[in-house]
Amino acid sequence: MSSGHSVVRRPLFSKSNIELINSLRANFDSFKHYSSPSPAGNLAPPIWTTQDGDTLFVPSWRPTPLVEPRDSYDITCKLFFLPGIPSTRRCRHTREAIGMVLKELGIDTIDLLIVSYPGVSFDADDEEDDEEAEAASAHEDQSDASGESQDLDAQVKTWRVLESLYDEGVLSQLGVSEFSSERLARFLPEVRVRPTVDQINVKDCCVVPKSLITYAKENKIELLTHADCMDILPPGTTRELLGPGKDGAGILAAQPDAGPEEPGLKGDIEPQWVIKYTAVVKNRGVIENKGYFAVAQLGSCIEEKPVEGEASWGRHSSEW
Repeated sequence: MSSGHSVVRRPLFSKSNIELINSLRANFDSFKHYSSPSPAGNLAPPIWTTQDGDTLFVPSWRPTPLVEPRDSYDITCKLFFLPGIPSTRRCRHTREAIGMVLKELGIDTIDLLIVSYPGVSFDADDEEDDEEAEAASAHEDQSDASGESQDLDAQVKTWRVLESLYDEGVLSQLGVSEFSSERLARFLPEVRVRPTVDQINVKDCCVVPKSLITYAKENKIELLTHADCMDILPPGTTRELLGPGKDGAGILAAQPDAGPEEPGLKGDIEPQWVIKYTAVVKNRGVIENKGYFAVAQLGSCIEEKPVEGEASWGRHSSEW
């Protein structure tokens, strides 16, 4: 799944952002190595990036369509909504993220989309005690740093966009991440298109609570496990990746308030979303294409796009 001297093959149960971050760094190095250096003192973004309006692709985006016919693949995506982003903005982000995957792979449908809401985490111990589960859910549904409520209403509002994409035939199945039986019981009556998958990060030797197994079976929900980070792209990590440091892309200035004479874009960086996609060849069980798209907003108008982390056969490359 990976190649290049700077990409570290991740252990089986390591967090997914290790794969994301290392592949991005490897791809930055690759583009910088094969591109002519920018003139000394140039304050503009590197020449291996592409500007489209207020959007900066780092590096330039080159879609890699699938080789075989669409029905030869199972295509799964996981959309990570990041903390501090209002639910109204997430509705726009949903279509944007899915649209980029469709363009990247040259397709018009996705078999399964799993949504990861911020502030929602699964704890197997909560399933053993109803009172503890209610307390945990109440804690999870508190407002985040932006003051935007992460309660049921906010989740359902975002889900409506997915239902529209389902009706349009773009999404064949929908799924959620980290939902306990208590949370599912509150969520399912509020939605029209029910999730068919619940992806949980199970600790303690992957023992799934019996209460969740029973509830999922009764409601025809498939339980899957994962090892993804809750906050896959924190602001500090994003600044480090795009900054002028040893392993950075040299896109951002050293400090948000750096002077005009210093190279790099100025301003605070705010990650918006990350989507992971995987295309598996059905009859061979081989991952032909795997990658990430992400968006971070700089200041008030400029968006940096961590565009693509692509793994094709034994090769792993990435683009912002």
